[in-house]
Amino acid sequence: MTSPDADSAARAHMDFTRSLSYGDYLQLDTLRAAHRPVTAAHDEHLFITVHHVSELWLDLIVRELTLAMTQLAAGITDAPLKGLTRVVRAQEQLTQAWEVLKTMTPADYLQFRDAFGQASGFQSAAYRRVEILLGNRSTTLLGPFEHQPDVHAALLAALHAPSVYDLTLRLLAARGLALPPAVLNRDPTLPPTSHADVLAAWLTVYRDPVTYWDLYELAEKLLDVEDNFRRWRFNHLTTVQRTIGMKGGSGGTSGSGYLQRALGVVLFPELWDVRTAL
Repeated sequence: MTSPDADSAARAHMDFTRSLSYGDYLQLDTLRAAHRPVTAAHDEHLFITVHHVSELWLDLIVRELTLAMTQLAAGITDAPLKGLTRVVRAQEQLTQAWEVLKTMTPADYLQFRDAFGQASGFQSAAYRRVEILLGNRSTTLLGPFEHQPDVHAALLAALHAPSVYDLTLRLLAARGLALPPAVLNRDPTLPPTSHADVLAAWLTVYRDPVTYWDLYELAEKLLDVEDNFRRWRFNHLTTVQRTIGMKGGSGGTSGSGYLQRALGVVLFPELWDVRTAL
């Protein structure tokens, strides 16, 4: 038999009138209320779930990247590694989500595809923010957000600010590695291009990792981020090809053709080139 005190403690533990329950804390009613299929198709539930979860991971990535970039801008090299490691782990979750979505066959998808009209992942502000922070810059990519002035303004501000790689190169210069003003003061709205002086600076780091250990570690962590970014894009492409083949995308893109071209984007070119040059 339990004691009266134990029974009282158990009842108090189950009384959430004055404290947060699990569901209250996580706002599960709100979360589930946002899940609103527009058809009776069984797999639309899967489709919405994967995209909802992916948006949350993207928001986390934006948050961690933003903090890491603030630290890099302050000249800190060790703390950003934690945030970038978290980005890498979140990217792994994003990539794995495609494996769940691949269980949906073309026939399954066609039962509800027409119902959501022009809605498309191309219109994800969180994904676009991640791209911009990593350095994939293009003003044309902001077009889908012009009807949302606040969102568009935030993305435009990020587009005109240094990327995580720009901030890293400034750290290299601060450590005495020779980088010209053309690199350090480049137009941040332009996409990254390989530069001989940047490659030379990274060669110095990679040939003497003991002296430049923090920069060497930072470079490898950035490469992890881009590596995972490529994997996510590749899995996105194969998922689309498995589901709709070469049909056009729902947001007005060319579908898998657009995704195929996106695979060619290189975010940190010299970090790949340095392997050949060593």
